[in-house]
Amino acid sequence: MRAYDIIGILGPTAVGKSVVSDLVAVALDAEIVSADSMQVYRGMDVGTAKTPPAERPVPYHCVDLVDPGTPYSAALYQRDARAAIDALLARNTPAVVVGGTGLYVRAALDDMEFPAGDTLSPARERLEARLAEEGGDALYAELDRLDPASAALLHPNNARRVVRALEMLAEGTSYATQAAGFRERGFHYPRTLLVGLTVDRDELYRRVDARVDAMIESGLVEEVRELLETGLSSALTATQAIGYKELVPALAGESGLSEAIDTIKRSTRRYAKRQLTWFRGDSRIKWIDVTGLSATQAAGRVLDLVESSEHDA
Repeated sequence: MRAYDIIGILGPTAVGKSVVSDLVAVALDAEIVSADSMQVYRGMDVGTAKTPPAERPVPYHCVDLVDPGTPYSAALYQRDARAAIDALLARNTPAVVVGGTGLYVRAALDDMEFPAGDTLSPARERLEARLAEEGGDALYAELDRLDPASAALLHPNNARRVVRALEMLAEGTSYATQAAGFRERGFHYPRTLLVGLTVDRDELYRRVDARVDAMIESGLVEEVRELLETGLSSALTATQAIGYKELVPALAGESGLSEAIDTIKRSTRRYAKRQLTWFRGDSRIKWIDVTGLSATQAAGRVLDLVESSEHDA
């Protein structure tokens, strides 16, 4: 019996996770489970660096799950990712979980329980109506009165989280209790190995800039234009949609294209820094510095780590 059912390949955007994961999956006769919060959306391909179907050397799971604008969450991803992983394990097939969305990685692989409320509940509808009528300060004051521990964890201006915390209270649970559970790290699948890829910061930023330029050359502007024509402006301007939201004003003539591209690069570099901060907080991750390595060499390092870790397991 192999020591690991799941190999997680993690790290910041543009570090080279996708190509390395493909090579590792082929070597292990495994399949890919994406842990990318934006690759779940159909039609958002260029801007999410989604590997085209014809270029996938093994089957991919958890990509193209929903249309842009469809409500989706880490809890729903947990359901979908675990269904994919469980099906693979039932066939005695390893899973290579690859992605840079830290919460999605944890949702799939850690013992985390999400509360109900992933879709618009009656309680949330009432709270959203009150938010529009009374404002965020009033709701935060109510949360502080009813659940001060949760209020202490939230910024008063984060209306979305305040609404969610009040909704959880209506469901009989607490945001603070949930947050405490998120800090505990225990694998849902015991035979899991987490590998992190990192590069020198200057090299990472160079890769980020090169990736954005490649996306523009590959048709990102045209992709955004087509999505806008289908009425998805609100979805593309969501906070997390880096590479899309910056181009919307450019296409509307409100800013220049070169300015939008520069903003995408800056936003992506900041996002990569946040990803590293998230993953660095997990002591279970075994890091590999891939600076100066080809994808084949980096995959070889991962496979060496898998083999050596199996001997230690």
